[in-house]
Amino acid sequence: MNAARSAAPASVPGAPDAVPEDLPFEAALAQLEEIVRQLEKGDVPLDRSVEIYERGEALKRHCEALLKRAEARIQRITLGPDGQAASVAPLDVE
Repeated sequence: MNAARSAAPASVPGAPDAVPEDLPFEAALAQLEEIVRQLEKGDVPLDRSVEIYERGEALKRHCEALLKRAEARIQRITLGPDGQAASVAPLDVE
């Protein structure tokens, strides 16, 4: 099992440990893409596949949370009759 772990790229942690809250979206997405590549390749032992799949799920949840926060910060700009920004309001995402 240790040989399988050491063969994995350093960018993909071996266990589904909690994703650091300060992990940037782009870094989490890059790790998630690497996990997808490994799983699609199909040459990862089953137990390792389960571990990296679980890590992928944690990264997916992290990315979704970051996107949700970003969505909440986006504002709709209302233009006045002169075409200039008149006001901003929360974006209605639903």
